[in-house]
Amino acid sequence: MRLALKVDVHTCRGTREGVPRLVELLRREGAGATFLFSLGPDNTGRAVRRLMRNGSVRSGSRISLLEHYGLRTLLNGTLLPGPDIGGSCRPQMQAVRDAGFECGIHGWDPVRWEDRLALADEAWTRAEMQLACDRFDEVFGVRAVAHGAAGWQMNLHALRNTQRLGFGYSSDTRGTHPFLPTFNAELIACPQVPTTLPTIDELIGSDGITPDTVSEHLLGLTTVAPPPTGHVYTVRAELEGGRLLPAFERLLSGWKALGVELLSLRDYCDGLELERLPHHEVVFGAVPGRRGTLALQGPAFLAPGAPPPDYRWTRDRAVITQHAARLPDAG
Repeated sequence: MRLALKVDVHTCRGTREGVPRLVELLRREGAGATFLFSLGPDNTGRAVRRLMRNGSVRSGSRISLLEHYGLRTLLNGTLLPGPDIGGSCRPQMQAVRDAGFECGIHGWDPVRWEDRLALADEAWTRAEMQLACDRFDEVFGVRAVAHGAAGWQMNLHALRNTQRLGFGYSSDTRGTHPFLPTFNAELIACPQVPTTLPTIDELIGSDGITPDTVSEHLLGLTTVAPPPTGHVYTVRAELEGGRLLPAFERLLSGWKALGVELLSLRDYCDGLELERLPHHEVVFGAVPGRRGTLALQGPAFLAPGAPPPDYRWTRDRAVITQHAARLPDAG
């Protein structure tokens, strides 16, 4: 079995502390991975303020934000200025490349992206993505090939820009296997390599799963009817690179014992005929264990018996209708 590891790096602390720990562990285990970096300001505190305002923190977060992110990070962008991740953490980012790992883009300001993208227009979306691309060029001296959107948040403009900005592949969605995305019948040439397994923070606290048992649970999920193309798992630098590092180490050891080949997105995609991937709609819906609406791999495009364009099959038709009403028709 093949399994791609995608490391989302959301914060300044995650870049400085979590990323080096993960690099050390992955090299020791002989595992490949793609590190996707946030390259602009760390405004994590604004996300926490939003969660507190809508009651999400009080109504049962499955992990402790303070424990995993630290007080300094939780104040960034509110009581403290948001540090410039790409400017201040350049040595840590370059060290990942120098260690032989693929590097790509997670976003410019991931908090702003998650807060505003659903209703954003083309100009705003393009500007955010261009800022990240320009900073990536400054840090690494080459153009980014891989993209993985913060919070699996995408709109039509962002999908178009994965193609226009020259990404070779993107991992912006949740799904079951690689595909070429379509949106309102518009074909997007940049392949999507969706996350296929639940993340560690989505599982902890569900059905009695704890940090001590989550790796065993994920190993079980990995072996139940795996996709022919293999799995994609999203690592969080702030979690698996922090207090959940022992759980991730057990997970890596378990995958190796099962004979799983652990790859970067680049090596994973090298085994695929990208131009011949099936076309699937990108839709929006919920994922167990995670709040909000995410970009999902929908039905095969123009497949017999496929749902009508208003996506009435999804769990939250009101959300889908809101997105469709605010995004221009591709035609």
